[in-house]
Amino acid sequence: MGEGPEKATISPSSFLTDKTATIFVAGGRGLVGSAIVRRLRSLGFSNLLLPSHSELDLTRQSDVEDFFSRHRPHYVILAAAKVGGIHANSTYPADFISINLQIQTNVIDAAHHHGTRKLLFLGSSCIYPKFAPQPIPESALLTGPLEPTNEWYAVAKIAGIKMCQAYRLQYGWDAISLMPTNLYGPNDNFHPQNSHVLPALIRRFHEAKVTGAKEVTVWGTGSPLREFLHVDDLADAVVFLMEEYSGLEHVNVGSGKEVTIKELAEITKEVVGFEGELVWDSTKPDGTPRKLMDSSKLAGLGWVPKISLRDGLVDTYKWYLEYLKQ
Repeated sequence: MGEGPEKATISPSSFLTDKTATIFVAGGRGLVGSAIVRRLRSLGFSNLLLPSHSELDLTRQSDVEDFFSRHRPHYVILAAAKVGGIHANSTYPADFISINLQIQTNVIDAAHHHGTRKLLFLGSSCIYPKFAPQPIPESALLTGPLEPTNEWYAVAKIAGIKMCQAYRLQYGWDAISLMPTNLYGPNDNFHPQNSHVLPALIRRFHEAKVTGAKEVTVWGTGSPLREFLHVDDLADAVVFLMEEYSGLEHVNVGSGKEVTIKELAEITKEVVGFEGELVWDSTKPDGTPRKLMDSSKLAGLGWVPKISLRDGLVDTYKWYLEYLKQ
C-alpha cells in the first residue's frame, strides 16, 4: 500500500503587510488583470511581475517552469484566460477548452512546485448550470447541465477550481478560487462583434450620438435581469480574499443588484448623451431570463462593493473616450 497524500498546515496569510513580496499577475494587461494591478499599486506593492504574451506564453509548460524557477513569486493571481462571446465559443470550442486548461495547469502546478505561498484563481459565472437556482449559490456547481454555447470554456474553468481544491487537499497548499459576475470597466473589449452587452451599448450609443442617428435598435425585449460589477470592485475583492480567505470552496463575487437590460440601456444612453430613440427588436432572442449570483458568503466575510452602476458607467465611458483618442 502506498502512503497517503502529503499534507502541510496552511498558515494564515499576511498578504497586505508584505509590501516587498513578489506578485505574479497572470493576464495583468486585460480587463481584470489591469484592475488588479492598479489596486495593488495603490496599496504600495511594487514588486509586480507582468509579462506580456510575447514575453511569456502561458500555454508552454517549459516556458512557465523557467519563469517560475527564475522569479519564484510569493503570490500568484491567475487572471489569464482565453475569453470570448457566444460566437467565438461556438466557432472555436477546441481553442477554448485546450488553451484555458493549458494556462491553468501550467501556472497552478509551477506555482506549487516553486514555493508560491498563495494562489488565487479567477473563474466565471458560466461555470454554473444553465438552470441553476436564482440567485446562484456556490453549492450549485456541478448540479446540472451547462449552457451549451459556452460549455467548453466553463468546463476548463471548473477544472481550474477542482485543481486548486485538489492541491489544497493533497498538499495543504493555499490555493483559492473566486467567481465574478458580469464585469465592466476600463480596458474592456469594445469590439463591434465580440464585445459583451455593456461595452457594446456604450459603443453603439456613442457612434449614434456622433453620427446624429435618430435611433438605436437593441436585440430582444429588454426584460432579462442581469448583474454587473465594476472591475475595480472586483480587484478590491481579490485583495480582500488574498488577505482574509483560505478555504476549499470557491467564492462568488457580485454586486447583488439586478437591472433589466432595458434599464441598463436607458442608463447607458443617458450617460453617453444620446438623445435619439431606443428601439427594441423583440424578434431577436432575450437569452436567460435572470442571472444573479448569491454573494452572501463574501458579504459574510466582510466585503461589499462600493461603485454604483451609474458611477461605474460614467467612469467607463470616460475611459472609452480617451481610448478613442489613441
